[in-house]
Amino acid sequence: MAFIDLVRWEKMDPSIFAWRFPETNLSSGTQLIVHESQEAVLLSQGSIVGVFPAGKHTLSSENLPMIRTLYGIPFGKNNPFTVEVWFVNRRAPLNIDWKCSNMMISDPQFRYVPIVANGQYGLRIEQAERFISELVGNATEYRIGQITDHFSGLIEQYTKNAIVNFITSNQVPVTQINASLTEISEAVRKQMVPFWHQYGLTLAAFFITDIGIDRSDPVGEKILDAIASSSAQSIAGYTWQQAQAMEVAKGAVSGPGGDMGILGMAMLTGAFGGSFGSQMMQPPQPAQGGVPQAGHPSSPHSRRKTVYCSSCGRSYPSTSRFCPHCGDPYNPCPVCGADNSADARRCVSCGAQLISMNDVTSEAGYSCPSCGAAVSPGTKFCPNCGQKLS
Repeated sequence: MAFIDLVRWEKMDPSIFAWRFPETNLSSGTQLIVHESQEAVLLSQGSIVGVFPAGKHTLSSENLPMIRTLYGIPFGKNNPFTVEVWFVNRRAPLNIDWKCSNMMISDPQFRYVPIVANGQYGLRIEQAERFISELVGNATEYRIGQITDHFSGLIEQYTKNAIVNFITSNQVPVTQINASLTEISEAVRKQMVPFWHQYGLTLAAFFITDIGIDRSDPVGEKILDAIASSSAQSIAGYTWQQAQAMEVAKGAVSGPGGDMGILGMAMLTGAFGGSFGSQMMQPPQPAQGGVPQAGHPSSPHSRRKTVYCSSCGRSYPSTSRFCPHCGDPYNPCPVCGADNSADARRCVSCGAQLISMNDVTSEAGYSCPSCGAAVSPGTKFCPNCGQKLS
């Protein structure tokens, strides 16, 4: 049986944490070469008999005193012995992938949100003898993949716990989680350091690449759709209430013909033009003191205390003749008192038929000689300035 006189790990694979030299028949005087970023661990009969750092070493009784005890022979010139030589990769791989499945967090806006996370981490062998004795066993090599397979459940447990605790204790909104990835990563790393230490490993780095809402969960899908809708409205410049008004108007347009079809078209035009949107954003305003019959000429001031401008959408007292915000004339509906644009044919609030004073003037030619306001035939006093009319 030949004895090996040179032991080395020449072609080190970065994906391998530890590699066992294939031969075990050594002798005193064997040369052991340990490259930079390596460390050699020698085992005989299941016990560690020596640990060697980077450099060139000659195996002798000086550096292997336990061999003499184990074999009961004078350990001197070329005496044979059987020993396993493990080479350990001290270079830290930083590209080990990890991921966490669905976990539920509390959010101030959406209450409970399902999220997922993924990233990478790096491990470095700090205590080679502990690593060999705790993890390696009877294998011929120990790869990075074996670490992830062996500890995937524990890694996910520790990671989930740290992420949820950080987000909950710091009240981080789900829409701002990715702005805190560095802080969350450090919190997870600190919690996992003791775990890896017991196996002779140091957690050199821990990175969270992304924390996102879990679309595979029905709740997560609804939340993502809500966020997308809110972003679209913000970009387009309309609110959720206005979006609902548009949907109502479209439904009216798509309905059967007749008055509803005409009203729906007017509503849809108003919604996109601005006047309807500002009206529909507000809830229906009940009449004050009863609802008069359609076409009743009484002043709408007695039925509404506040109206919303058909031009700018802002509120003002019904006693005003013009909007104090944009100057648009108050054109009240004779039924409900809501403000309408001058060319409106139907009230945008109640749908009542409107008669444009401009049309009456153009047909009959009646106007107040004092202020020029259009007046109906038979009117004795100008409703605008109070001038007596002949």
